[in-house]
Amino acid sequence: QVQLVESGGGLVQAGGSLRLSCAASKSSSFEMKAMGWYRRAPGKEREKVASITKSGTVGYEDSAKGRFTISRDNAKDSIYLQMNNLRPEDTGTYYCNARTISPSLEYLEIWGEGILVTVSS
Repeated sequence: QVQLVESGGGLVQAGGSLRLSCAASKSSSFEMKAMGWYRRAPGKEREKVASITKSGTVGYEDSAKGRFTISRDNAKDSIYLQMNNLRPEDTGTYYCNARTISPSLEYLEIWGEGILVTVSS
């Protein structure tokens, strides 16, 4: 089994910074593939914010470019999201996502429970 645990959310003023962390708890028989961060803003659908492959290729949603940085530590099965110059519209619940290959070669998509980020104006 694979579980994702997020941390680092909270309340911050506009212009401030937060760093989110996501750690995967799993057996060594599961292979981690791409991981990423998604956000569900109040009243909106969940959307991808940033992603990173196992080799380190990154991608960002347009509003995150230049402000957010996703990184990964494969040895720790963890990803991070450094968020700078936060805006009120960044407010939402942030979810960690991971794609894995099970020991039976089944492709699985795993979600964390989410962590709240609130940016005040």
